[in-house]
Amino acid sequence: MLMKKTMRRGAVLALLAALGGCGAPELDGAEDRQDMIQRPAASGSALRDGEVPGASSWAVTGSMGLPRMYHTATLLPMTGQVLVAGGFNTTTEAYEPRNGEWWRAANTLTTHRSHTATLLLDGRVLLAGGGQHPRTGVNAEMYDEITVSWSAAGRMITTRFGHTATLLPDGRVLVVGGTDKEFSGRTLSSAELYDPGTDTWTATGSLAAARTHHTATLLPDGRVLVVGGDDKKLRRNTAELYDPSTGTWSSTTSMWASRTYHSATLLSTGQVLVAGGDPEGRNASAELYDPGTRTWSSTADMNDARRYHTATLLPDGRVLVAGGYHDNGGIHFSAELYDPATGTWSSTASMNADRFQHSATLLPEGSLLVVGGVGNHDQSSAELYVPEALAVLE
Repeated sequence: MLMKKTMRRGAVLALLAALGGCGAPELDGAEDRQDMIQRPAASGSALRDGEVPGASSWAVTGSMGLPRMYHTATLLPMTGQVLVAGGFNTTTEAYEPRNGEWWRAANTLTTHRSHTATLLLDGRVLLAGGGQHPRTGVNAEMYDEITVSWSAAGRMITTRFGHTATLLPDGRVLVVGGTDKEFSGRTLSSAELYDPGTDTWTATGSLAAARTHHTATLLPDGRVLVVGGDDKKLRRNTAELYDPSTGTWSSTTSMWASRTYHSATLLSTGQVLVAGGDPEGRNASAELYDPGTRTWSSTADMNDARRYHTATLLPDGRVLVAGGYHDNGGIHFSAELYDPATGTWSSTASMNADRFQHSATLLPEGSLLVVGGVGNHDQSSAELYVPEALAVLE
Protein backbone atom coordinates (compact mmCIF):
# COMPACT_ATOMS: atom_id res chain seq x y z
CA MET A 1 0.00 0.00 0.00
CA LEU A 2 1.19 3.54 -0.60
CA MET A 3 2.79 5.51 2.19
CA LYS A 4 0.25 7.68 4.00
CA LYS A 5 2.75 10.15 5.37
CA THR A 6 2.57 13.51 3.63
CA MET A 7 5.95 14.71 2.38
CA ARG A 8 6.53 18.46 2.20
CA ARG A 9 8.19 20.07 -0.76
CA GLY A 10 11.63 21.60 -0.31
CA ALA A 11 14.33 23.37 -2.21
CA VAL A 12 15.47 22.23 -5.62
CA LEU A 13 19.00 20.81 -5.65
CA ALA A 14 21.39 22.27 -8.21
CA LEU A 15 22.54 19.75 -10.81
CA LEU A 16 26.12 18.73 -10.13
CA ALA A 17 28.58 19.15 -12.96
CA ALA A 18 30.75 16.26 -11.81
CA LEU A 19 30.03 12.83 -10.40
CA GLY A 20 31.01 11.73 -6.88
CA GLY A 21 34.55 12.46 -5.80
CA CYS A 22 36.23 15.54 -7.27
CA GLY A 23 34.92 17.55 -4.32
CA ALA A 24 31.25 17.14 -5.26
CA PRO A 25 28.85 17.49 -2.33
CA GLU A 26 26.68 14.57 -1.32
CA LEU A 27 22.98 14.47 -0.64
CA ASP A 28 21.89 14.38 2.97
CA GLY A 29 20.65 11.24 4.67
CA ALA A 30 17.32 10.03 6.02
CA GLU A 31 16.84 13.10 8.21
CA ASP A 32 16.08 15.07 5.02
CA ARG A 33 13.44 12.64 3.85
CA GLN A 34 10.81 15.35 3.55
CA ASP A 35 12.96 17.63 1.41
CA MET A 36 11.60 16.83 -2.01
CA ILE A 37 13.73 17.12 -5.12
CA GLN A 38 11.00 18.80 -7.09
CA ARG A 39 11.33 18.94 -10.86
CA PRO A 40 7.87 19.11 -12.41
CA ALA A 41 7.05 16.59 -15.11
CA ALA A 42 6.61 17.63 -18.71
CA SER A 43 4.01 15.86 -20.79
CA GLY A 44 4.60 13.82 -23.90
CA SER A 45 7.60 13.10 -26.08
CA ALA A 46 8.54 14.18 -29.56
CA LEU A 47 8.45 11.67 -32.40
CA ARG A 48 11.78 11.05 -34.13
CA ASP A 49 12.28 11.12 -37.90
CA GLY A 50 10.58 8.18 -39.55
CA GLU A 51 8.71 7.17 -36.41
CA VAL A 52 5.07 6.20 -36.77
CA PRO A 53 2.79 7.93 -34.24
CA GLY A 54 1.11 5.51 -31.85
CA ALA A 55 -0.74 5.27 -28.59
CA SER A 56 2.33 4.40 -26.52
CA SER A 57 4.47 7.34 -25.41
CA TRP A 58 7.29 8.56 -23.18
CA ALA A 59 6.70 11.37 -20.68
CA VAL A 60 9.39 13.29 -18.84
CA THR A 61 9.08 13.03 -15.06
CA GLY A 62 11.02 14.60 -12.18
CA SER A 63 14.82 14.50 -12.30
CA MET A 64 17.09 13.12 -9.61
CA GLY A 65 19.29 15.39 -7.52
CA LEU A 66 22.45 13.89 -9.04
CA PRO A 67 23.43 12.34 -12.38
CA ARG A 68 23.88 8.57 -12.17
CA MET A 69 25.18 5.60 -14.12
CA TYR A 70 26.28 2.14 -12.97
CA HIS A 71 23.51 2.54 -10.39
CA THR A 72 20.64 0.22 -9.42
CA ALA A 73 16.89 0.81 -9.17
CA THR A 74 14.58 -1.31 -7.01
CA LEU A 75 10.80 -1.21 -6.65
CA LEU A 76 9.93 -1.09 -2.94
CA PRO A 77 7.00 -3.34 -1.97
CA MET A 78 5.32 -1.27 0.76
CA THR A 79 5.22 2.17 -0.84
CA GLY A 80 5.51 1.42 -4.56
CA GLN A 81 8.41 3.87 -4.69
CA VAL A 82 11.65 3.19 -6.59
CA LEU A 83 14.94 3.23 -4.67
CA VAL A 84 17.93 4.34 -6.75
CA ALA A 85 21.33 3.66 -5.19
CA GLY A 86 24.94 4.23 -6.08
CA GLY A 87 26.69 5.33 -9.18
CA PHE A 88 29.70 7.35 -8.10
CA ASN A 89 28.77 8.33 -4.55
CA THR A 90 26.99 7.11 -1.42
CA THR A 91 23.72 8.91 -2.05
CA THR A 92 20.35 7.26 -2.59
CA GLU A 93 17.09 8.72 -3.83
CA ALA A 94 13.52 7.43 -4.01
CA TYR A 95 10.98 8.17 -6.72
CA GLU A 96 7.35 8.71 -5.74
CA PRO A 97 5.09 7.71 -8.68
CA ARG A 98 2.10 9.58 -7.24
CA ASN A 99 3.62 13.01 -7.87
CA GLY A 100 6.66 12.32 -10.06
CA GLU A 101 9.07 13.68 -7.47
CA TRP A 102 12.24 12.38 -5.81
CA TRP A 103 13.22 12.50 -2.14
CA ARG A 104 16.57 11.90 -0.51
CA ALA A 105 16.89 8.63 1.33
CA ALA A 106 19.69 7.66 3.71
CA ASN A 107 23.23 7.41 2.34
CA THR A 108 24.75 3.99 1.82
CA LEU A 109 27.60 3.03 4.14
CA THR A 110 30.09 2.83 1.27
CA THR A 111 30.15 3.86 -2.39
CA HIS A 112 28.69 1.29 -4.77
CA ARG A 113 28.86 1.12 -8.56
CA SER A 114 28.93 -1.92 -10.84
CA HIS A 115 27.12 -3.52 -7.90
CA THR A 116 23.85 -5.43 -7.57
CA ALA A 117 20.63 -4.70 -5.69
CA THR A 118 18.26 -7.53 -4.78
CA LEU A 119 14.80 -7.24 -3.24
CA LEU A 120 14.56 -9.93 -0.56
CA LEU A 121 11.42 -11.84 0.40
CA ASP A 122 11.10 -9.81 3.62
CA GLY A 123 11.08 -6.51 1.69
CA ARG A 124 14.64 -5.41 2.46
CA VAL A 125 17.08 -4.55 -0.33
CA LEU A 126 20.53 -6.18 -0.44
CA LEU A 127 23.33 -4.18 -2.09
CA ALA A 128 26.38 -6.30 -2.85
CA GLY A 129 29.85 -5.57 -4.22
CA GLY A 130 31.05 -2.78 -6.46
CA GLY A 131 32.67 0.42 -5.28
CA GLN A 132 35.58 2.71 -5.93
CA HIS A 133 38.39 0.27 -5.12
CA PRO A 134 38.90 -3.46 -4.52
CA ARG A 135 38.71 -3.32 -0.74
CA THR A 136 35.07 -2.16 -0.92
CA GLY A 137 34.10 -4.80 -3.47
CA VAL A 138 33.32 -7.37 -0.77
CA ASN A 139 30.95 -5.07 1.10
CA ALA A 140 27.23 -5.72 1.35
CA GLU A 141 24.54 -3.72 3.09
CA MET A 142 20.80 -3.78 3.66
CA TYR A 143 18.12 -1.14 3.13
CA ASP A 144 15.06 -1.22 5.39
CA GLU A 145 12.07 0.54 3.86
CA ILE A 146 10.35 0.86 7.24
CA THR A 147 13.20 2.64 9.02
CA VAL A 148 14.56 4.29 5.85
CA SER A 149 18.07 3.25 6.84
CA TRP A 150 21.05 1.16 5.75
CA SER A 151 22.86 -1.40 7.89
CA ALA A 152 25.94 -3.52 7.24
CA ALA A 153 25.37 -7.06 6.01
CA GLY A 154 27.83 -9.93 6.01
CA ARG A 155 30.80 -9.41 3.70
CA MET A 156 31.06 -11.51 0.56
CA ILE A 157 33.77 -14.13 0.29
CA THR A 158 35.19 -12.56 -2.88
CA THR A 159 35.56 -8.98 -4.12
CA ARG A 160 33.23 -8.52 -7.10
CA PHE A 161 32.38 -5.93 -9.75
CA GLY A 162 30.11 -6.54 -12.75
CA HIS A 163 28.60 -9.70 -11.26
CA THR A 164 24.97 -10.87 -11.17
CA ALA A 165 22.69 -11.47 -8.19
CA THR A 166 19.56 -13.63 -8.39
CA LEU A 167 16.90 -14.15 -5.72
CA LEU A 168 16.17 -17.86 -5.34
CA PRO A 169 12.72 -19.24 -4.41
CA ASP A 170 13.94 -20.15 -0.90
CA GLY A 171 14.97 -16.55 -0.21
CA ARG A 172 18.72 -16.94 -0.66
CA VAL A 173 20.65 -14.82 -3.18
CA LEU A 174 22.99 -16.35 -5.77
CA VAL A 175 25.92 -14.09 -6.76
CA VAL A 176 27.92 -15.16 -9.81
CA GLY A 177 31.12 -14.15 -11.59
CA GLY A 178 32.33 -10.61 -12.17
CA THR A 179 35.85 -9.27 -11.75
CA ASP A 180 37.99 -8.57 -8.70
CA LYS A 181 38.68 -5.00 -9.90
CA GLU A 182 36.17 -2.65 -11.49
CA PHE A 183 37.67 -1.99 -14.90
CA SER A 184 40.42 -4.58 -14.98
CA GLY A 185 41.62 -7.43 -12.82
CA ARG A 186 40.84 -11.12 -12.83
CA THR A 187 37.58 -12.45 -14.23
CA LEU A 188 35.86 -14.77 -11.76
CA SER A 189 34.28 -18.19 -12.17
CA SER A 190 33.25 -18.50 -8.52
CA ALA A 191 29.75 -18.19 -7.09
CA GLU A 192 28.40 -17.68 -3.59
CA LEU A 193 25.09 -17.71 -1.73
CA TYR A 194 23.77 -15.17 0.74
CA ASP A 195 21.42 -16.42 3.47
CA PRO A 196 19.38 -13.53 4.95
CA GLY A 197 18.45 -15.70 7.93
CA THR A 198 22.05 -16.08 9.07
CA ASP A 199 23.56 -13.02 7.33
CA THR A 200 26.31 -15.22 5.91
CA TRP A 201 27.83 -16.06 2.54
CA THR A 202 28.87 -19.56 1.45
CA ALA A 203 30.69 -20.74 -1.67
CA THR A 204 28.57 -22.77 -4.08
CA GLY A 205 30.72 -24.27 -6.79
CA SER A 206 32.21 -22.58 -9.82
CA LEU A 207 31.24 -21.89 -13.39
CA ALA A 208 32.92 -23.89 -16.12
CA ALA A 209 34.02 -20.56 -17.64
CA ALA A 210 34.91 -17.33 -15.85
CA ARG A 211 32.68 -14.47 -16.98
CA THR A 212 31.58 -10.90 -16.39
CA HIS A 213 28.95 -8.75 -18.16
CA HIS A 214 26.81 -11.89 -18.36
CA THR A 215 23.14 -12.38 -17.45
CA ALA A 216 21.52 -14.66 -14.87
CA THR A 217 17.83 -15.59 -15.15
CA LEU A 218 15.69 -17.50 -12.66
CA LEU A 219 13.78 -20.23 -14.54
CA PRO A 220 10.28 -21.46 -13.59
CA ASP A 221 11.72 -24.70 -12.18
CA GLY A 222 14.00 -22.81 -9.76
CA ARG A 223 17.24 -23.24 -11.66
CA VAL A 224 19.31 -20.24 -12.79
CA LEU A 225 20.45 -19.79 -16.40
CA VAL A 226 23.76 -17.93 -16.79
CA VAL A 227 24.46 -16.78 -20.33
CA GLY A 228 27.27 -15.14 -22.30
CA GLY A 229 29.59 -12.49 -20.95
CA ASP A 230 33.33 -12.24 -21.42
CA ASP A 231 36.63 -12.78 -19.63
CA LYS A 232 38.11 -9.47 -20.88
CA LYS A 233 39.59 -11.30 -23.87
CA LEU A 234 37.02 -13.78 -25.17
CA ARG A 235 33.35 -13.06 -25.78
CA ARG A 236 31.28 -16.12 -24.81
CA ASN A 237 28.35 -17.95 -26.36
CA THR A 238 28.24 -20.59 -23.64
CA ALA A 239 25.48 -21.08 -21.07
CA GLU A 240 25.35 -22.84 -17.71
CA LEU A 241 22.65 -23.91 -15.26
CA TYR A 242 22.75 -23.68 -11.46
CA ASP A 243 20.60 -26.07 -9.44
CA PRO A 244 19.91 -24.70 -5.92
CA SER A 245 18.72 -28.09 -4.68
CA THR A 246 22.17 -29.60 -5.24
CA GLY A 247 24.37 -26.49 -5.29
CA THR A 248 25.93 -27.63 -8.55
CA TRP A 249 26.54 -26.22 -12.02
CA SER A 250 26.02 -27.96 -15.36
CA SER A 251 26.60 -26.88 -18.93
CA THR A 252 23.72 -26.49 -21.34
CA THR A 253 23.70 -25.87 -25.08
CA SER A 254 25.48 -22.77 -26.34
CA MET A 255 23.87 -19.75 -28.00
CA TRP A 256 24.14 -19.19 -31.72
CA ALA A 257 25.98 -15.91 -31.13
CA SER A 258 28.60 -14.76 -28.63
CA ARG A 259 27.22 -11.96 -26.46
CA THR A 260 28.27 -9.58 -23.72
CA TYR A 261 26.43 -6.50 -22.35
CA HIS A 262 23.26 -8.18 -23.68
CA SER A 263 19.84 -8.63 -22.05
CA ALA A 264 17.98 -11.76 -20.94
CA THR A 265 14.25 -11.73 -20.17
CA LEU A 266 12.04 -14.55 -18.88
CA LEU A 267 8.89 -14.64 -21.01
CA SER A 268 5.43 -15.69 -19.87
CA THR A 269 5.92 -18.82 -22.00
CA GLY A 270 8.82 -19.92 -19.78
CA GLN A 271 11.36 -19.27 -22.52
CA VAL A 272 14.23 -16.80 -22.13
CA LEU A 273 14.70 -14.05 -24.71
CA VAL A 274 18.35 -13.02 -25.14
CA ALA A 275 18.96 -9.93 -27.27
CA GLY A 276 21.86 -7.84 -28.57
CA GLY A 277 25.24 -7.34 -27.02
CA ASP A 278 28.81 -7.50 -28.16
CA PRO A 279 31.83 -5.25 -27.53
CA GLU A 280 31.44 -3.53 -30.91
CA GLY A 281 27.68 -3.18 -30.54
CA ARG A 282 27.00 -4.73 -33.96
CA ASN A 283 24.66 -7.44 -32.75
CA ALA A 284 20.95 -6.89 -33.40
CA SER A 285 20.19 -10.60 -33.25
CA ALA A 286 18.02 -12.32 -30.66
CA GLU A 287 17.41 -15.92 -29.68
CA LEU A 288 15.22 -17.99 -27.38
CA TYR A 289 16.21 -20.59 -24.79
CA ASP A 290 13.72 -23.37 -24.02
CA PRO A 291 14.36 -24.80 -20.52
CA GLY A 292 12.31 -27.90 -21.31
CA THR A 293 14.46 -28.98 -24.25
CA ARG A 294 17.61 -27.08 -23.23
CA THR A 295 17.92 -25.76 -26.76
CA TRP A 296 18.25 -22.36 -28.44
CA SER A 297 16.26 -21.16 -31.43
CA SER A 298 16.64 -18.00 -33.46
CA THR A 299 13.99 -15.31 -33.53
CA ALA A 300 13.70 -12.05 -35.44
CA ASP A 301 16.48 -9.47 -35.23
CA MET A 302 15.92 -6.19 -33.41
CA ASN A 303 15.50 -3.09 -35.55
CA ASP A 304 18.66 -1.58 -34.01
CA ALA A 305 21.88 -3.23 -32.89
CA ARG A 306 22.50 -2.34 -29.26
CA ARG A 307 24.32 -3.18 -26.04
CA TYR A 308 24.04 -1.71 -22.51
CA HIS A 309 20.28 -1.52 -23.12
CA THR A 310 17.42 -2.54 -20.84
CA ALA A 311 14.77 -5.17 -21.55
CA THR A 312 11.57 -5.32 -19.49
CA LEU A 313 8.66 -7.77 -19.55
CA LEU A 314 5.44 -5.75 -19.78
CA PRO A 315 2.10 -6.86 -18.26
CA ASP A 316 0.77 -7.84 -21.71
CA GLY A 317 3.65 -10.30 -22.23
CA ARG A 318 5.65 -8.20 -24.68
CA VAL A 319 9.23 -7.08 -23.98
CA LEU A 320 10.28 -3.43 -24.19
CA VAL A 321 13.92 -2.85 -25.15
CA ALA A 322 15.12 0.72 -24.62
CA GLY A 323 18.28 2.69 -25.26
CA GLY A 324 21.75 1.23 -25.45
CA TYR A 325 24.81 1.95 -27.54
CA HIS A 326 26.03 1.16 -31.05
CA ASP A 327 29.46 2.10 -32.35
CA ASN A 328 28.10 3.35 -35.66
CA GLY A 329 24.80 4.77 -34.44
CA GLY A 330 26.00 6.13 -31.09
CA ILE A 331 23.74 6.28 -28.05
CA HIS A 332 20.15 5.28 -28.76
CA PHE A 333 16.94 7.22 -28.20
CA SER A 334 15.04 4.34 -29.75
CA ALA A 335 12.88 1.68 -28.14
CA GLU A 336 11.22 -1.40 -29.58
CA LEU A 337 8.81 -4.14 -28.59
CA TYR A 338 9.17 -7.91 -28.94
CA ASP A 339 5.95 -9.91 -29.29
CA PRO A 340 6.42 -13.57 -28.27
CA ALA A 341 3.18 -14.52 -30.04
CA THR A 342 4.57 -13.54 -33.43
CA GLY A 343 8.31 -13.63 -32.76
CA THR A 344 8.69 -10.15 -34.22
CA TRP A 345 9.95 -6.70 -33.19
CA SER A 346 8.14 -3.42 -33.77
CA SER A 347 9.24 0.16 -33.17
CA THR A 348 7.58 2.18 -30.46
CA ALA A 349 7.94 5.79 -29.35
CA SER A 350 11.52 6.96 -28.76
CA MET A 351 12.79 8.23 -25.43
CA ASN A 352 13.25 11.94 -24.79
CA ALA A 353 16.93 11.38 -23.94
CA ASP A 354 19.53 9.05 -25.42
CA ARG A 355 20.79 6.61 -22.78
CA PHE A 356 22.90 3.58 -22.02
CA GLN A 357 23.88 2.09 -18.65
CA HIS A 358 20.52 3.36 -17.39
CA SER A 359 17.94 1.49 -15.31
CA ALA A 360 14.36 0.50 -16.12
CA THR A 361 11.76 -0.37 -13.46
CA LEU A 362 8.20 -1.57 -14.06
CA LEU A 363 5.77 0.29 -11.81
CA PRO A 364 2.69 -1.38 -10.29
CA GLU A 365 0.22 0.36 -12.60
CA GLY A 366 2.10 -0.82 -15.71
CA SER A 367 4.22 2.15 -16.75
CA LEU A 368 8.02 1.90 -16.93
CA LEU A 369 10.42 4.27 -15.15
CA VAL A 370 13.75 4.82 -16.94
CA VAL A 371 16.44 6.64 -14.97
CA GLY A 372 19.88 8.14 -15.56
CA GLY A 373 22.60 6.50 -17.61
CA VAL A 374 25.20 7.85 -20.00
CA GLY A 375 24.01 10.17 -22.74
CA ASN A 376 24.23 13.56 -24.38
CA HIS A 377 21.43 14.88 -22.19
CA ASP A 378 20.95 15.47 -18.46
CA GLN A 379 22.13 12.26 -16.77
CA SER A 380 19.93 12.96 -13.77
CA SER A 381 16.80 12.85 -15.92
CA ALA A 382 14.02 10.28 -15.75
CA GLU A 383 11.08 9.42 -17.96
CA LEU A 384 8.05 7.13 -18.05
CA TYR A 385 6.98 4.77 -20.83
CA VAL A 386 3.19 4.55 -21.00
CA PRO A 387 1.97 1.47 -22.96
CA GLU A 388 -1.12 1.57 -25.18
CA ALA A 389 -3.37 0.00 -22.55
CA LEU A 390 -2.61 2.73 -20.00
CA ALA A 391 -2.84 5.46 -22.63
CA VAL A 392 -6.37 4.31 -23.48
CA LEU A 393 -7.37 4.37 -19.81
CA GLU A 394 -6.03 7.89 -19.46
